[in-house]
Amino acid sequence: MKLEQKEKSLLFSETVIPDVFFADYLSEIPGDYLKIYFYLVFLSKYNKDIKVNDLSKKLNLPVKSINDGVKFLEEHNLIVKKSNGFIIIDLQEAMLNQLYKPNLTPSKETIEQTAKNKARAKAIEYINNMYFQGIMSPSWYNDIDLWFKKYNFDEQVMIALFGYCYNRSALHKNYIQTVAEAWGANQIHTWNDLDLYDQKREKLHIIKRDIAKKLGKHSLTQYEEAYIENWVLDFGYDMNIIEIALKRTTLKQNPTFEYINNIITDWHDRNLKTVAEVEAFLEQRKKQKKDVKDLKAKVSKSNYKQREYDNLDFLYANVGIQEGDINGK
Repeated sequence: MKLEQKEKSLLFSETVIPDVFFADYLSEIPGDYLKIYFYLVFLSKYNKDIKVNDLSKKLNLPVKSINDGVKFLEEHNLIVKKSNGFIIIDLQEAMLNQLYKPNLTPSKETIEQTAKNKARAKAIEYINNMYFQGIMSPSWYNDIDLWFKKYNFDEQVMIALFGYCYNRSALHKNYIQTVAEAWGANQIHTWNDLDLYDQKREKLHIIKRDIAKKLGKHSLTQYEEAYIENWVLDFGYDMNIIEIALKRTTLKQNPTFEYINNIITDWHDRNLKTVAEVEAFLEQRKKQKKDVKDLKAKVSKSNYKQREYDNLDFLYANVGIQEGDINGK
């Protein structure tokens, strides 16, 4: 017995996009690539064969944009390349395969982690309700669990991570991963660690602003900010020491950040840690330069007198010859 379903006309048919797409992918896809994806999903229902040039004309996009878009969709696991075309990934099936991890025998570690898991579950529930209106995609659960394990964040830090990214309108995985990586690199594990880190970043922000103001700059470049972060975070210098270096730029026309960096790096290499140590070093250098200058002046004066004596001896020698000649006559 053969069963068939009457094919709907274009007027009554619809193209279904699963909710997981809107939860996980929409924020990361550029507008032109989104047009390409939607149209490919639409065509896939009819098993249509379409060329790049046809897509370009249909979507009013350059051929390069079509090629770049298809590559983007492939890299983000929305389509898969075959020898004769592409397959549109079933996102719901892919999500199910990703989430399904059979656990027939709970390990001892799993049992011991029950209390911690409950606390984490509450944190995830808060994140879901606060930042996703209660419809967070299932894939986020795996990512959050991974960040808990990889960076050893406590629950408050995890909630703060999402709050930080949400306030910057950047609640997508790549950005959150980048921030989590930075926090992990700065040994942030607890709320107290995060508070100290925020204080340090605020101090850094104030120093950057003060340096730009003293140098008459409206803004700093990425490379200039990197120099300042090195002085503050790696060398441990505050504005009092940095300002000493800034004042020395008045002795040089068009000083660059590299010039200032060379001065501050030299102080760090000499293990100078306080304003008093830096000032003592500069005073010593000033005295050394004065001593060298005085020595050069003394040597120059001595050479001048020696040349004067030589000239007089030559003059007297000539006079003696002339007198001898006169007496001889």
